[in-house]
Amino acid sequence: MSAIVEENGDAVPEIKVLFCLYENFDTLDVTGPLETIGMAVHDSDSRKLRLLRNIKVLMLHHLERKAFKAIFAAPSEHTVSRQGASFRAHIDYKEAMKLLPDVDVLIVPGGDYETVIKNNAEPLNIIKAYAELQKKNPARERTLFSVCTGAFLLAQQGILAGQCATTHPDYYTKFEILCKSVTQRDMGERTDVMEERYVVNNPRFDLGDEDENPYIRTRKDRRPSNARKGSNSWKESNKRRESNARRMSLAWGGLRVITSGGITTGLDAALYLVSAMVSLESANEVARSMQYEWHKGVVVKGVDV
Repeated sequence: MSAIVEENGDAVPEIKVLFCLYENFDTLDVTGPLETIGMAVHDSDSRKLRLLRNIKVLMLHHLERKAFKAIFAAPSEHTVSRQGASFRAHIDYKEAMKLLPDVDVLIVPGGDYETVIKNNAEPLNIIKAYAELQKKNPARERTLFSVCTGAFLLAQQGILAGQCATTHPDYYTKFEILCKSVTQRDMGERTDVMEERYVVNNPRFDLGDEDENPYIRTRKDRRPSNARKGSNSWKESNKRRESNARRMSLAWGGLRVITSGGITTGLDAALYLVSAMVSLESANEVARSMQYEWHKGVVVKGVDV
């Protein structure tokens, strides 16, 4: 009863999310996405979920079927955020490296990124290892997701070469300087820095008809998409030949790279992640329950449905 069963009888696997903590990270960069994915369930009937919650049905946790499992990795057992909150890690980075092949989403918060880069400290190594893993094995769909100035750590490791990205607006200039420096260092492609709430690279499908894209902006009389949606699409993408072939043709083996802007935009990007990996209905229900208005970002040359 712990996993939703699709029409074909197969259970949707739990989506494993690894949060990469370090000293003086920004608290909301972690707790925002954590709260968002923690509320996501494999059930698109939001009216039924609200009814169940209102009447406090026993065994509700079995009916809701949580979509994500969060794991905290840090250099030591206890890590203190920039705001003074102490977080207890489930595993250290040595253990996290062993777990990496089973991780579906890697989340990198912002914070004191300068010290991390100066000391060549974690999570720099695990970020690069995760990207290299996808490059070597594109048969699995993986997502690398940074919040706020966490994008600097992705840029430092060369992950954003040839990609579009964003970060906190106060750091656009510094971010562009770092991206340019890394391009020269690696003799790679430039990074297109965008002023958006979040930016998604290497989505699941080519863009096709732009009017069918439900993730960027609201349109009247949008035609329904014929593509497989949400959790079923994520599950199928790990075993379909055309999905594997598409990922192989993209940067970093089709690693989905999401960068979000300042702090609260991590909520927006996390809602996007829920919509892509679970369902749009689930994301909308999470936003409703959180009393949060989902502000859409940009999906580059594709769509996740």
